[in-house]
Amino acid sequence: MAENPQPARYRPRTDILSLGAPFYDAVAAAQFPAHTLRFRNDRAAGQIGIVPASRTPAQAGVQSLAEPSAAIETLDPRLRGNTLPLSDAQWIDHFGRFVPLPGSLSEPLALRYHGHQFQSYNPDIGDGRGFLFAQATDTHDRLLDLGTKGSGQTPYSRFGDGRLTLKGGVREVLATEMLEALNVPTSRSFSLIETGEELVRGDEPSPTRSAVLVRLNHSHVRIGTFQRLAYERDAEAMHRLVDYVLTRLYHRTPGSEPAIELFDEAVGRIATLAARFMAAGFVHGVLNTDNINLTGESFDYGPWRFAPTWDAGFTAAYFDHHGLYAYGRQPDAMHWNAMQLAVALRTVVDAPPLIAVLETFPERYARAAAEAILWRLGVRPRGADEDRALADAVTTALATSAMPIDAFYHHAFGGWLPEGEEWAAFEEVRARLSDYHPRTDRSHPYWSDANPCSMLIDEVEAIWARIAEADDWSLFDAKVAAIRRMGAALT
Repeated sequence: MAENPQPARYRPRTDILSLGAPFYDAVAAAQFPAHTLRFRNDRAAGQIGIVPASRTPAQAGVQSLAEPSAAIETLDPRLRGNTLPLSDAQWIDHFGRFVPLPGSLSEPLALRYHGHQFQSYNPDIGDGRGFLFAQATDTHDRLLDLGTKGSGQTPYSRFGDGRLTLKGGVREVLATEMLEALNVPTSRSFSLIETGEELVRGDEPSPTRSAVLVRLNHSHVRIGTFQRLAYERDAEAMHRLVDYVLTRLYHRTPGSEPAIELFDEAVGRIATLAARFMAAGFVHGVLNTDNINLTGESFDYGPWRFAPTWDAGFTAAYFDHHGLYAYGRQPDAMHWNAMQLAVALRTVVDAPPLIAVLETFPERYARAAAEAILWRLGVRPRGADEDRALADAVTTALATSAMPIDAFYHHAFGGWLPEGEEWAAFEEVRARLSDYHPRTDRSHPYWSDANPCSMLIDEVEAIWARIAEADDWSLFDAKVAAIRRMGAALT
């Protein structure tokens, strides 16, 4: 995504309050012993009108637990050219100590939801280590949520400490930056602040460092949000939620069958997300219904990985013993999740029209998969049948060869394939590509690189090892810059 030439106006919102108390619980953020700003996404911040203020040495770096910056009192956007300028110290106040943003929510809200976790229903979940902190309007007049991860315990923490490891935060930044560059609808990592605590985890060396992450989504309303209302048989609240999603997230005026209209839109978005996962070679790892939102954005990254090659059985989560969410099973998992939304909507609408919409998922997925593969190939569409045939040829060739996914797309961008024995499996792809025109040229310096920008697990671990062993963030910073460079070449 290209950087905005001009930042948006800062326009705070509180739309979530229109749903009422049954949808959330007011909570307080944890008090952390330290605050070290590790990642500040000024590109994303500019889309909601938050811009860098002038920085001084006293405003940057490590902050001990202290009173919020006195400058917060002066942050009235009406006095600052309709943008909200934040120094690093002020950024930490808002996104590490969670001083409310001007004009937005006055207190954090832990959202209520249920969900299927590995297809077993769980009514005892909700925001257990995060909350909705603020809402704002982006450059396209769309609602955006600022949500947290690792911000402390809530009524839904169960036996957890409500914290996030620094490694988990680093991994989430890398995942979201890479997916955004690869045209996958995703949350964006907005802020990462190290918080000075030692955490004990069973799945990584402990004690380990702690952090709090803020992410930017168009919504945190999940399939599980609807499932909770169905579980409680709360038709009145379900109607309110349907209206909220249609009007505030989809910008649609409800017609005679609002629940069906919502479901139709949601199915298309969920199918598109699944297709773009596959084109990106991405494995989310935990495609539970509480991790699928109604805006069709991927979010909440835990054991994610990128598949080196097109291996349908490649699994990201070590605890996914049966490969339920393996690379090649992700479209089926997303179809199943869409079905659970239909089941929940039965609270307010009859089954037949829901079933009719659900049956469109395979066709919508196939169409979206062709579009996603053509986008990554850097060629213009020619027609539904031709595009699908090309996409099928690409998938077959990748699945039957040892060609790395990223290397294939790097060389093929713009519709050209090299010669050589290693490309023998791609003869049909080559033949079909000959009729396509590039959507842009290969003049960007990125296309002269010998190897593509990738994000395989060994590199992720190497980036973290440098941070863990020497507090050296140079590899992390360089990787974010390299990903953004690739993203610029792809657009």
